Amino acid sequence: MKNLKSSSFFLLVVSVFFILMTATAEAAIKPFLAAALQFNPVLYERDKNINDLAKAVEMAAVRGAKLIVAPEMATTGYQYNSRDEISSYVDTIPGVATDRISEVTKKYGVYVVFGIAERDAETDLYYNAAAFVGPDGYIGKYRKSHQWEAEEHWAAWGDLGVPVYDTPLGKIAINICMDATYFETARLAGLGGADILAFPTNSTAQAMWALQSRAMQNGFYIVAANRSNTELEYHMIGASAIWSPTGKLLSSAQVLPDKKDDLDEANAIYAEIDTTEFNNINKRRFSERRPEIYKDIALHISPWNYKANETSKQVFAALLQYSPVRSNKYKNMRKIEDLLSKRTVRTLDFIVLPEFSLTGKPRNAKEAEAYAESPNGKSVGFYKELAIATNSYVIGSLIEEEEGRLYIRALLVTPEGKISGQYTKTHLNDNERKWATAGDSLGVFNTPKGRLGIIFGNESQFPEMAGLMAVKRVDMTAVPASWNGEYGANIEKSYKLSMNPYPDNAMCLFDAVALTSQSYTLIANFTGNSYMGGSGKYALDPLYGLDFVELLNKEEKAFCVKFDTLHREWWFNQEKLIGGRSPLLYKPIISSIK
Repeated sequence: MKNLKSSSFFLLVVSVFFILMTATAEAAIKPFLAAALQFNPVLYERDKNINDLAKAVEMAAVRGAKLIVAPEMATTGYQYNSRDEISSYVDTIPGVATDRISEVTKKYGVYVVFGIAERDAETDLYYNAAAFVGPDGYIGKYRKSHQWEAEEHWAAWGDLGVPVYDTPLGKIAINICMDATYFETARLAGLGGADILAFPTNSTAQAMWALQSRAMQNGFYIVAANRSNTELEYHMIGASAIWSPTGKLLSSAQVLPDKKDDLDEANAIYAEIDTTEFNNINKRRFSERRPEIYKDIALHISPWNYKANETSKQVFAALLQYSPVRSNKYKNMRKIEDLLSKRTVRTLDFIVLPEFSLTGKPRNAKEAEAYAESPNGKSVGFYKELAIATNSYVIGSLIEEEEGRLYIRALLVTPEGKISGQYTKTHLNDNERKWATAGDSLGVFNTPKGRLGIIFGNESQFPEMAGLMAVKRVDMTAVPASWNGEYGANIEKSYKLSMNPYPDNAMCLFDAVALTSQSYTLIANFTGNSYMGGSGKYALDPLYGLDFVELLNKEEKAFCVKFDTLHREWWFNQEKLIGGRSPLLYKPIISSIK
């Protein structure tokens, strides 16, 4: 017994010591200034570019920046057509460029990430890469995982995964440009413990647009450096940005929409990195992930996929937004019927109702138990009648009780009144975990209008769900929500990158579902009683003016939207997204221990 007590006391002392040491280490990382450097290299001028980059880095260091990020391929320029064309300008890492930039980092005690065309000395393969140097010189590198067409003609796909480097400034990872379109690269950085994501890019809009949601989904800062000029008719829009772990825009450069706005000279933006924000709710949410249901993320079903639809369909959908009457299913049924009777489109393919469609969100376990029904209860009967009456597919949700357990479910009911599918919510929030049992499979269903995916509103916090919708080749994603602002944030309106304007109440995580899945995303949310409204359609490509996001504000309405499911002629679509994935790198996403 004495030995047992001594052992317990020893473990207690060790635990307290570890906690104190961890707290001391975190406290030792003081807030510091970060810089996103808009630097514009010149094609075929590698040595001049390296020297000019060193001067620009020194400019930011003199201003007090401790972390400086420069654009993609900052030592060479971007548009090379072949290995032969770029062969005279590639560099090893470490090599000429890291040696020169290290002169500055050693002099000022700063850390720098910059894009580089790398030659691997062992294999003679070339990579679109980024080098990381600090006060002691070379630290490490990253090779771009998801490439755009331009570098595919000379660069091999990145094979290093997403390393995370532990520095006195915090844990720093790197992604490059097109990586932002794929949630997996940012997620790998987050799972590796990154506090900051350095993001070199040569972007026309999409990569920069994705960063607000990537910062929020992973709970880290993003320091994104873009070019601000035109190279061989390829215009890069500036708009370098620094994002907080909560998706707040801390600093941004001017958006330059056209080549007439080119800004050739180097310039930088700055923001303070508050290291106390390294520990945040978005990062802690990693413990709520469900890696066991993400296994299909490792699949690469391309270029052949018999399950993918080949023919585009025109879809008419009604998204129901209303203020629920608590504990009165009958009144909510009548409200739904009344709103649908006033709809502007008579023939509908789909009707999407909010989460907890006939009750509103339960506040506690007692209310959840009161709202629960058997699989053949009143709510199910109403959804069947509604589907028959409107000759539409209906997506409605409820709390179902089976064998003493409660489940949050969305049902897909056919126009004939048959249940053709159900999705049991897989990611429960803090309140729901007290009374509900989570599901363990996805909700993807075939309909005459295409493949339909279903996730619930709070599951937009988990980009794995939207990524799985892409792998499963859904054509549209229905999102029943009961959102009252407890997660997510409005898209930063000060960050004006989109050719077609977004509504003022557009929410970045809902928008990220559409971008990540490349499927039209249909949100049905409540309004009133603290609910945020904002029901509507998130589109595939408003950024380049190809379609529009359409949202309600807070009015009660059956909001009717129309869209065509497939766009094979567009510069980017789901098929191209799938073809550009790098599943061999994704294993940590599906095997992480919670």
